[in-house]
Amino acid sequence: MLKDITIGQYFPGNSVVHRADPRTKIILTFVYIVLLFLIDNPIGYVLTIGFTLFLYGIARIPVKMILKSLKPIIPILIFTAILNMFFVSGDPLVKFWIFSISGKGIKTAITMAIRILCLIAGSSILTYTTLPISLTDGIEHLLRPLKKLHFPVHELAMMMTIALRFIPTLIEETDKIMCAQKARGADMESGNLLQRAKALIPILIPLFISAFRRAEELAMAMEARCYHGGEGRTRLKQLKYSKVDFGCYIIMVLLIAAIICLNLFVPSFF
Repeated sequence: MLKDITIGQYFPGNSVVHRADPRTKIILTFVYIVLLFLIDNPIGYVLTIGFTLFLYGIARIPVKMILKSLKPIIPILIFTAILNMFFVSGDPLVKFWIFSISGKGIKTAITMAIRILCLIAGSSILTYTTLPISLTDGIEHLLRPLKKLHFPVHELAMMMTIALRFIPTLIEETDKIMCAQKARGADMESGNLLQRAKALIPILIPLFISAFRRAEELAMAMEARCYHGGEGRTRLKQLKYSKVDFGCYIIMVLLIAAIICLNLFVPSFF
């Protein structure tokens, strides 16, 4: 299951999505996430899913990677769907003991499942098609106005990018520690919930030690290269908007207009 988590990974390529400015991709990802919670009818969700698959097709990202990124969130989807089905009020369709399932609860469960799937799949395009250094530059440029308030913009962008970059590394390290503990006879799958939680202690302690060691090594490497923050630093590649970026903004504006029109003229999902 740990190997299926693809957050923070970069898939190299030379597609239009890869060549887009990181600032464009960050802004459009944020707009896409907000748009997911504004959709109010089935056609809007079909349109959004089609748009997401269209982006994956342009970026030439394998379908296996998409499914791999969605596999770890299946337990979350099931848990969320169960909560919505049993705890959303409405006219009951099925009732037993103190629980009841309403039509509105089923619709809410389906809606939330689609939103979570689109949220993970859509936001993953940002990390799949953007180098960590480009992502850092994009975040720093977008947060540049906060410098007037003496906010450490560069340091924040660097920390966010480093944290995102090391997610795959920590996942790989966790998998290695789990395999090592199982080879020593550790049992992490049997017993009740409390026993399983206790079995995770031999994994968490080495993982924290390894994470702190990697952080110290990274800090020493940055100091050895005379890193002192963002002041006076130059960049090999300067961020510039191109026709690709303006085309991306136009497509997103059309998608927003389509969603608004569907919300106004198409019957609501509920």
